Amino acid sequence: MSLYVLSLVLSAAVIHAFWNLLSKKANGKAPFIWLIYIASVVFYLPMLLYMYIQGDIVLSAPVLWLSLSSALLHVGYFLVLQKGYRSADLSVVYPLARGMGPLFSSAAAILFLHEAFKLKTTLGLFLILIGVVVITGLSFKKANNTGIMTGVFWGVLTGLFIALYTFNDAIAIKNYAISPLTITFVANVFNTVLLLPLVVGQKSEIKREVAQHKWLIVGVGLLSPLAYILVLQALKFAPLTVVAPARETSILLGVFMGSRVLNEDDGRRRLIASALILGGIIALSLN
Repeated sequence: MSLYVLSLVLSAAVIHAFWNLLSKKANGKAPFIWLIYIASVVFYLPMLLYMYIQGDIVLSAPVLWLSLSSALLHVGYFLVLQKGYRSADLSVVYPLARGMGPLFSSAAAILFLHEAFKLKTTLGLFLILIGVVVITGLSFKKANNTGIMTGVFWGVLTGLFIALYTFNDAIAIKNYAISPLTITFVANVFNTVLLLPLVVGQKSEIKREVAQHKWLIVGVGLLSPLAYILVLQALKFAPLTVVAPARETSILLGVFMGSRVLNEDDGRRRLIASALILGGIIALSLN
């Protein structure tokens, strides 16, 4: 992994952890997510228009179809993620979602994109996933697991959606040379339309979200696409099997924010998990 790619991925990780903290604070439902997509479209429209005028963006059938599939998967991702945040701690849902995503997406990249299955990649994935399990504090004693099994379920399901949209968008970037901004923006436009059936008739809830969480909406609307655009840019220069797991350095930040900012439970296992995840990232960076 080059220094340029590493800087893109690490920047994306920091931004991603921060916008998830903002999202957790809101604990929003469909209206909140819909407003986020509207904010994203407004923020990034000028940049897209500028690139289109410069001839850097070309709209085509693959752009539309891949953006539509990306939008469907991102809507599912946001709805499941917010449900998880309403049901469990950030420090359980977030690391599980981010840890399972690389497992699913790397497996898909090896099976369908014919990326190389290297020993270092395997070791890196293994260390990251073990670190994620340690972070959650899972125990073989059923009584100890009762309080977090809901978070585990939603975290793993969120990870599946992460893998699916990452795989979809990797095909767009690598096989069709679609720019990261284009697929992200067009997908967000589709998202605003796809969520309309869920927010129609919820005018009072929309007004409440704007009144109570307008700055959270602005923050997530700006930072969420930015983090993902950086990841897609990294995919231009590195395999999915390397980029997808390496971006999960955000796990460390997410757990730290959950324990320090939201006052969620913490313990020694955080240090052990951090060391495991860091070891996995180092192994991946050597590919």
